[in-house]
Amino acid sequence: MPHSFHNPVAVHCGQGSLARLPHILAGRRVALITFPEARGLGLVARLQAMLGDALITVIEEVDPNPDVAWLEPLYNAFWRDEARIDAMVAVGGGSAMDTAKVLMAGTASRRFGELRHLLAAGQPFAAARTMPLIAVPTTAGTGSEVTPWATVWDAAAHRKYSLHLDTTWPEAAIVDPVLMLTVPAATTVSTGLDALSHALESIWNVNANPVSDSLAISAAQDIFACLPALRADLGHIGLRERMAHAALKAGMAFSNTRTALAHSISYEMTLRYGLAHGIACSFTLPMVLEMAWSRSPERDQVLQRLFGPDLTVAAGHLRGFLQGLGVRTGFADYGIADDEARAMIARALQGARGRNFIGIQAA
Repeated sequence: MPHSFHNPVAVHCGQGSLARLPHILAGRRVALITFPEARGLGLVARLQAMLGDALITVIEEVDPNPDVAWLEPLYNAFWRDEARIDAMVAVGGGSAMDTAKVLMAGTASRRFGELRHLLAAGQPFAAARTMPLIAVPTTAGTGSEVTPWATVWDAAAHRKYSLHLDTTWPEAAIVDPVLMLTVPAATTVSTGLDALSHALESIWNVNANPVSDSLAISAAQDIFACLPALRADLGHIGLRERMAHAALKAGMAFSNTRTALAHSISYEMTLRYGLAHGIACSFTLPMVLEMAWSRSPERDQVLQRLFGPDLTVAAGHLRGFLQGLGVRTGFADYGIADDEARAMIARALQGARGRNFIGIQAA
């Protein structure tokens, strides 16, 4: 069948690639969005020295899982002062990049309430104004540096919104594994499993194509081979680089397919039970693999390239991999009864991401 693949992000990879940032910005005035620990790690000072007077403002108290209550005053203040800024640089994990993508989508009113209303309506819309974004991941997992999506949380309403505009693709990504050397073991595992979920979710996906398949298989193979070794040797720059490239490939894959059922389940697990995203979207992977198997001969061929021909062996391998990293793989492990788990899966299948899953027709 005919297929297409599109990703407009210019990617700069490898040890020391952060040094390319001034060249990429070419003198543009910058707002830096980063995580609270970045200053203590010396990263803010390094960027200030690198960018000089071009660095106009630093937003460094980014919340994990950015919530509308936190985003609203930040957004309103940002667009009050936007005339001073030509571009945005997001340095951090998914939360920093999500925050930057929300900020870059300016509404006609320059008020967050308008954006929140548009997100809640779930209808396509265009930003009235926008800014270019350079995305610099400091974890190997999110893939957000090569996707247009941002997740916005509304904890008070128990809702999650997805921002996705033609203008929220980053202009460029800088993937420098040196920036990931200080990531602790738990975060290394959680973000690495987020990347694994991106890879697998892009395979059991109605939007999959041969290009996304190739990227996803390569990413998953690298993660299976690399992540346990990296957890045992966090300072190994070669393993950090391999994981960074795996997360990048997984991000490229799902930039075209979007995610599917495991991610759809994860949102409720995070909102209702507070489970960290990387664990919430990965603990169900063996179950979803079992649901996906035999739904599509074409998809089976791709899954078998990764796992071999035997479902029992494949699911056992995936469970063993996760459990070996300390991840429990059953709903009951998180205090969720069987009836509620079945209801959660049914709700997830009806969500926007759940409808991308190839097994939905038979569920």
